[in-house]
This record gives sequence, C-alpha cells and structure tokens, in this order.
Amino acid sequence: MAPEQHESLAPGGDGALRCWWATTDPLLERYHDVEWGRPVSDDARLFEKVCLEGFQSGLSWLTILRKRENFRRAFDGFDVVKIARYGAADVARLMTDSSIVRNRAKIDATINNAARCIDLTDETGSLAAYVWRFEGAEAKALSRDLKQRGWRFVGPTTAYAFMQAMGLVDDHVEGCAIREEVEHERARFERPAA
Repeated sequence: MAPEQHESLAPGGDGALRCWWATTDPLLERYHDVEWGRPVSDDARLFEKVCLEGFQSGLSWLTILRKRENFRRAFDGFDVVKIARYGAADVARLMTDSSIVRNRAKIDATINNAARCIDLTDETGSLAAYVWRFEGAEAKALSRDLKQRGWRFVGPTTAYAFMQAMGLVDDHVEGCAIREEVEHERARFERPAA
C-alpha cells in the first residue's frame, strides 16, 4: 500500500480500516459505512442531500449530520411540493428553529430549489434520472447545469460532495473496509432512465 493511501485510512471502532474522516466520530463512521457512496435513485433522498449539502457550506458535515432529523422535521421530510409552497410564515418559523442551521440565504435556497426541482422532474421524469446523467461527469458540469436551471447553493464543491455521497462516484479510499461492498452495489445498481 502506498504511503499516501495508508495516511488516508484509519482504524474505526471495530479496528477495520476506513476512510480517515469517518473514524473521528461514531455517527460519521455509521454514515460512512451505511450511506456514503452507495448509489441512490430515490428522489426524496436525493433532494434532501442536495439541500443538506447546501446547508453544510462553510460548516462540517458532522454538524449537519447531527441535525439531520431536525432538518427533516422542520422541512416536512424534504417534500418538494410542500417546501415549494412555503411562504413568509414558514421562513419565519425556520429562522426561529434553533435545532437547524438558521441561515436565511440557505433557507430561501431550499425553498427555491424545491420549486426548481418540480420543474426539473416535469422535464426529465425524476430527479434521479436527471442526476444520474452526470455520472462520470465533473461536478462543475452538474453545478453549472443546476445553476442555469435557477438552483442555488449548488457550487462545484457542493455538487461533488453530493455526487460522492449519492454514489455517482466512489471515493472510498483503496483499502477501506467498505470500498469493495460499495463497488459491488454500484455495479449492480440500475441507473434510472428519463
């Protein structure tokens, strides 16, 4: 194993080697093992992840992960139809909810993105069909296309983190205990068609 690969791995709670970032907290380890990099075709999960990645901007993923259930409650389970209808009272409610990240621009972006998501799914059939067209593409391409469609808080870094998490790329480090399992899942995954 090359030194740079070894430095990218660390033992988890069970002693198995994992991507280094996943071994700093038990919640991160579980997220890494059960979710990160596994292919997703469920529109609700994809939309939730795009929103949460936007909220993470400037913060740690662990901060968002710890608040994920609160976000789900506050944003009606990330139901795009409900969120697209949010008005001033909903924004005021969210801005006073200390269990989530209270950032007006990110809240507004989530509401905006819900409406844009409805437009996108009307055109492409599903968010999954749209997103999976970008497998193998650079995150800049996904970011640019979403921005052209009016989405917010979807810069290239956010788009790449989304692609990693939802399985469009597998960035589990060589030697990570989960990598082979994720690769098998990705190989068997039926890509959604438009």
